[in-house]
Amino acid sequence: MQTIECKVKSIKPLNDFVFQVLLTPPQPLEFNAGQYLSVVMAEDDKRPFSIASAPGNTDIELHIGASAAESYPMQVIERMQQHDSITIEAPAGNAHIRHDSNHTRILVAGGTGFSYVKSMTEDSIAKNNLQPTIVYWGCKNIEAMYYYEQAQAWQANNPWLTFVPVMEEVAEGVSAEQGLLLDVIAEKHPDMSKLDVYIAGRFEMSAAARDKFTAQGLPVEQLYGDAFAFI
Repeated sequence: MQTIECKVKSIKPLNDFVFQVLLTPPQPLEFNAGQYLSVVMAEDDKRPFSIASAPGNTDIELHIGASAAESYPMQVIERMQQHDSITIEAPAGNAHIRHDSNHTRILVAGGTGFSYVKSMTEDSIAKNNLQPTIVYWGCKNIEAMYYYEQAQAWQANNPWLTFVPVMEEVAEGVSAEQGLLLDVIAEKHPDMSKLDVYIAGRFEMSAAARDKFTAQGLPVEQLYGDAFAFI
């Protein structure tokens, strides 16, 4: 893992509570799609965020869910807004994509956990890896699903990829599954023994997914998520 001083290239809102951050390192960061970095706020205060960009890009993209109610990530946004550069430690994490696997991939994102899924999906597209992949993204409503149209374009342009948006509240005219994310996935995949499942979201969601999916036959070694190192 490297300690790198990055230029803060841009910060822009993707919706009312998610910011897209672009950081420019001195040279392109080498990492595997699905890894994360830590923003160094202090020597004993390092805050992890999934890398949203695919390997090979000049800039590092982050999606940071931040509002007044979420002071922990908002402090990171405010630090970046106040300074031209920020120190990161990267790359980290072992839940990166396995391109050599023959299993169908299930990519699961809750909220801004989508950044983890975005990196792996765009890396697969760039590498022309045609392994069947289903992207499940759970949000409260369409307003929270800030990458909805782009994810639909992934599906339209890549026959091996299916995008399944899952919302608690589905507005009229919106194409999405209604319900709880893990319940929708479990219902659609009663036998999970031959799947690779990658997951990013709140720790409690990852813990519930592990219990639910392994009960449906998913081998624990085919379940990937950096949360599992901490829960």
